[in-house]
Amino acid sequence: RRMLPVAVGAGVYQISLVIDTVIASLLPTGSISYLFFADRVNQLPLGVIGVAVGTALLPLLSRQVRAGDTEAALKSQNRALELSFLLTLPAAAALVVISEPVIRVLFERGAFGAAETRATAAALAVFATGLPAYVLVKALAPGFFAREDTATPVKISVVCLLVNLVLNLILMVPLKHVGIATATSVASWLNAGLLAYVLHRRRHLVVDARLARRVPRVVVAAAGMALALFAAMTPLQASLAGSLSERMVLGGMAVFGALVAALGGARLGDLKSLTRSGGAS
Repeated sequence: RRMLPVAVGAGVYQISLVIDTVIASLLPTGSISYLFFADRVNQLPLGVIGVAVGTALLPLLSRQVRAGDTEAALKSQNRALELSFLLTLPAAAALVVISEPVIRVLFERGAFGAAETRATAAALAVFATGLPAYVLVKALAPGFFAREDTATPVKISVVCLLVNLVLNLILMVPLKHVGIATATSVASWLNAGLLAYVLHRRRHLVVDARLARRVPRVVVAAAGMALALFAAMTPLQASLAGSLSERMVLGGMAVFGALVAALGGARLGDLKSLTRSGGAS
């Protein structure tokens, strides 16, 4: 019986994809392709980070909840959120700023020309604004599953599906395919926000001082990296080939790493300690 809501939850995601595709089919030719390619790129960090965080957190939280160790469970939830922000905010910022060079390098050839690159990049930039939310959902859902509550996340997903549908219908005319991407990102943030709200109301999520202190610093570091990428990209826009784009990404990562360390948003040992039980305070 507990597996039924999980199966329904997976079905909700598939239904959302079908709805988005059907609505995109009503838009100008190419809209489905723009959304598909943009989503494929956005799914890369989502798959790597989101699945890893959720997979590592669920068994840990389950053990701590079964043992009645409330303090350890709260700490694990906070460290999972911290890791999610630390990894997704710079990825999202980079995809927003250099979405066009990324799409150009990956797909621009043959019938996929400059116009298609711009249209796909616009969708990718909007999808990327929801990337942190997608991963936060993966980090928050185990807080319910570990306590054998599979129904609440599904109910929230259904609400967000309806919101996504309404926003699709509202935004598809003025924003075309970008409106569909916008609806998806907004619904994802709503999903993450509702999950966090319910966990907090049940006292299963209490933001600790470390998380409250570090997340704003990570935000500032990601913004600094985005500005550096934008400043570097603007004079090079016309000549951003594959190798140069790769160097820009590596340079952006270096800028983010330096800024987040200087601001105290993370320490060198964090990536290792955050994956261990409870993390270090």
